[in-house]
Formats: sequence, C-alpha cells, structure tokens
Amino acid sequence: VQLQASGGGLVQAGGSLRLSCTNPKRTSSNNGVGWFRQVPGTVREFVAAINWNGGSTDLADSVKGRFTISRDRAENTVYLQMNSLNTEDTAVYFCAAGRGSSISRNANYYNYWGQGTLVTVSS
Repeated sequence: VQLQASGGGLVQAGGSLRLSCTNPKRTSSNNGVGWFRQVPGTVREFVAAINWNGGSTDLADSVKGRFTISRDRAENTVYLQMNSLNTEDTAVYFCAAGRGSSISRNANYYNYWGQGTLVTVSS
C-alpha cells in the first residue's frame, strides 16, 4: 500500500487548507485511514480518522470544530479540511491506512504511512 499526502503549504492564521491522501493503487479502499501530525522532536499526534465507508469519524479535541475528515471512495481519497488554522497547527501531516476497516487514535494501528506534507501557519 502506498499513500500519498498532499495539500500542505504556508497559510496565515485563520486561513484554511485541504489535505488529500490518495492511494493510487487502490489497495486500501476498505481500510480505516488516519491523519497524524508531528513537530520535529515531538511525538506523532493523532488528528483525525475515518472508517472504511466514511460512516464513522473521530477528531482530536484540539481540532474539533475546525477540521473535518471525509473520504471519496470512488476517487480512493481521504480529505482533511482544516479551517481556522493557528500557529499550533504547524507540523508535518501524515496519513496512514489502518490494519482493518475501523479507526483508532493509536498510531500502532496504522501500518501503511504516506510521506507527509508540511503545513506552516504564520501569525
């Protein structure tokens, strides 16, 4: 399984970005997908997750009300819409496919990781 995360960039505080996680080979369409973020020197942090059919989602408390996660099964893409960004959201964002169809906040549940996309929020 190869995942590709994209959509990162530089944005001012209060702005929005939409991250995409694609699987060109379509081998994870029945897996739960999670988004995590990491600042260099810190532990990878759970952000959001969605189950195989989009019927179940989970968001970290720090992003609830600002971020949404969705998936387009036809396009085999999972999206992370990020609104009202602040400087604390600055990090490298990774998407990952889970071992099964459900979701988890535990990074160990996910065994296929994309390369990460950098999000920088300026004040």
